[in-house]
Amino acid sequence: MLGTLPDLDVFIDFGDVVRNFTYHRGFSHSLLVLPGVAVLIWLALRRWWAPVGEAPRQWLLAISLALLTHPLLDAHTAYGTQLFWPLAVTPTSWSTIFIIDPLYTLPLLVGVFAVSVWRSQPGATRALVAALALSTAYLGWTWIGKTIVERHARQSLASAGIEYTAMFTTPAPLNSLLWRVVVLTDGGYAEAFDSLLIDEGDMAFARYASDTQALNEAGDIWAVQRLRWFANDFVRADVIDGRLTITDLRMGQEPTYVFRHTVAQRGNPHWQAIPPERMMVLFDGRDLGKVFERILNP
Repeated sequence: MLGTLPDLDVFIDFGDVVRNFTYHRGFSHSLLVLPGVAVLIWLALRRWWAPVGEAPRQWLLAISLALLTHPLLDAHTAYGTQLFWPLAVTPTSWSTIFIIDPLYTLPLLVGVFAVSVWRSQPGATRALVAALALSTAYLGWTWIGKTIVERHARQSLASAGIEYTAMFTTPAPLNSLLWRVVVLTDGGYAEAFDSLLIDEGDMAFARYASDTQALNEAGDIWAVQRLRWFANDFVRADVIDGRLTITDLRMGQEPTYVFRHTVAQRGNPHWQAIPPERMMVLFDGRDLGKVFERILNP
């Protein structure tokens, strides 16, 4: 229950789709807030639940770790976690692991199952410790994989003569063997994939355009500023029927992205803010099969 508590902010309506998107993983994921929440929960449980009073220090530690490890794990994904809310720093997005990765989760499920079914057996504790060690080791591996991919990407970009201002790397869905690389360039961005199992030679980057002029012209609109800040500027701008749509390049891949928001209308002579709208995205289930095919096929 405590591990789920920080994510209950998804039930809060912050006012519009951009606020709901960018305020998620905010105050409820802050390392500056959660220690105080842990103490309050501990005090309440100590008053009303006898087991906490019998081992108060252990329970305070358990409650604190359940809350604090949630945002730290979230920070390993691409979405972005505001670890230091209310400070206006760019959300943390280490992007070493996909938001759902069975190889990370399954060992933990096995460990929880073991202590739930055989709690009185000494082997249950060993199973839980082994499961935690295995899942943590896997998380450590994702950092190694990210380092390998970024080194390969820099070499490939240099060989191709592609100049870029920033790089973002993230695993493809449900695995840590196939990685997606996005770099920001003048007038747009470039995307490539790298399989740690089979790819050799330079990565093949495909270039795409972004309407950076419209993005800069609408720069005084709050929703534009907020989305650029939240994505650390890894966004694409498109003008469709006179309306400005901003796409978060971190989540998805060409041509399908999870988060696209229409935020402004072309005015005379300036862009004008409109109530933000999220563009719905339809995914083809066959795309997931292509991801796993790409791991073993260049």
